[in-house]
Amino acid sequence: MKAVFIVYNQANTERVDYMLDRLGIRGFTTWEQVNGRGSVSGEPRMGTHTWPEMNSATLTIIREEQVEELLSYIKKLDKRNEDIGVRAFVWNIEQTV
Repeated sequence: MKAVFIVYNQANTERVDYMLDRLGIRGFTTWEQVNGRGSVSGEPRMGTHTWPEMNSATLTIIREEQVEELLSYIKKLDKRNEDIGVRAFVWNIEQTV
């Protein structure tokens, strides 16, 4: 099993939801109103007067075989509008209950 943590501008919320549905990924948790700034070129998303935009984040635990297809969709979404931004991080899941 793998954990995939996806962070994206809230403008991409419906696209991320659609992507998960399209791939048959049923289980996930989403956090709205996530602050942050990209490590390379991302604009801050702080929900302030100066930086009013916000991010959301979604965590899903999926089979290892699903990871590459999910990351492919995320790359396509990022290329669609690089100024909005979306990133994904993957790590191993040792155990679940």
